[in-house]
Amino acid sequence: MKILFVLENYIPHIGGVEIVFKNLSEGLANLGHDVSIVTHRLKGTKKFEIINGVKIYRINCFYSRYWFTFLSIPKVFSLAKNVDLIHTTTFNGAFPAWLVSKILRKKDIITVHEVWVGKWRQLTEMGFFNAFIHNILERFIYFLNFDKYVCVSKSTQKQLFGIGIDKNKTEVVYNGVDYEHWNPKRYNGNMMRKKLGLEKNFIYLFTGRPGVSKGLEYLIKAVPLISKSIPNSRLLAIISKDKAYEKRYNFIIKLIQDLKIKDDIIIHDPVQYKELPLFIKAADCVVVPSLAEGFGFAVAEACAMNIPVVASNTTSLPEIVSEKYILVNPRDEVNIAEGVIKIYKKKYNKKAIIRFRKEDLISNYLRIYSSLRK
Repeated sequence: MKILFVLENYIPHIGGVEIVFKNLSEGLANLGHDVSIVTHRLKGTKKFEIINGVKIYRINCFYSRYWFTFLSIPKVFSLAKNVDLIHTTTFNGAFPAWLVSKILRKKDIITVHEVWVGKWRQLTEMGFFNAFIHNILERFIYFLNFDKYVCVSKSTQKQLFGIGIDKNKTEVVYNGVDYEHWNPKRYNGNMMRKKLGLEKNFIYLFTGRPGVSKGLEYLIKAVPLISKSIPNSRLLAIISKDKAYEKRYNFIIKLIQDLKIKDDIIIHDPVQYKELPLFIKAADCVVVPSLAEGFGFAVAEACAMNIPVVASNTTSLPEIVSEKYILVNPRDEVNIAEGVIKIYKKKYNKKAIIRFRKEDLISNYLRIYSSLRK
């Protein structure tokens, strides 16, 4: 089968979405399928290369993914002539993928990670006008009438139903987790604790962007309450310093200064994906205080490492979390603190681990591809 992916971002850009499509595209190529990706070109990357059997075409977009929507169309059109179907995702790759698929009469699939319609002002720092425009554009993407809408969780599927997408066109395919990479037996947490100088501390860990939707500020506000109950506790926050989040990063630093809790927190620079399990293994618990999550890789990965999790009781997180966990109210620093303290006292909830295997991700997409070709 010949499959063309149209993705605004791909590796070396690393995020949850990129990992999903890396696992999927390389898994398909490994099974003998012909896989190509059109993506926007990052600084220092090649215009074309083959990585693990996947052909990657990068489009010069003035290093802006927003221009990718328009500048990718010629390359997508030329490559799509000889493929069986086109697969895209939200947001900036959706329109060129849909447009070309309709012109060439190819089947098209869109993977939807989370729906922010009506939530842009709540989950970002956008003003009224920008949020209004993004709401319109997001709705426009969903109503382009793709042949199949693949949702990464039941929560996301329910959100699509809520804005009027045909239920018969949707399916849930959970993102795949690399359980070989997230195998707790491969990592020594004590070595990392020693390296960080936290051998005798209770460590609660946050990793990710400091964007509004991640809820980090509420975890920061919970720190004084946690420190009062757990005197030897430290928050280890691995936070992205990407230029896109510079304002939010500075806000978080100022909040720490204003609360006078600098000694209770370690702000750590982002680490490579291959190193992240070492930090999770070193933690006593992982905190995911998100306001919204389409899937919640941070939760699934911590559970895979057998580390207790404090997670917001919202969107997809209750269906992803397993093993040892506490669910808390989003935007509630008191409840977040109570959750961490319960983990410290080993008063957590338990349920059998839920596994989201890469093999299931690949087989489920192949099933969908095959059904569309009939």
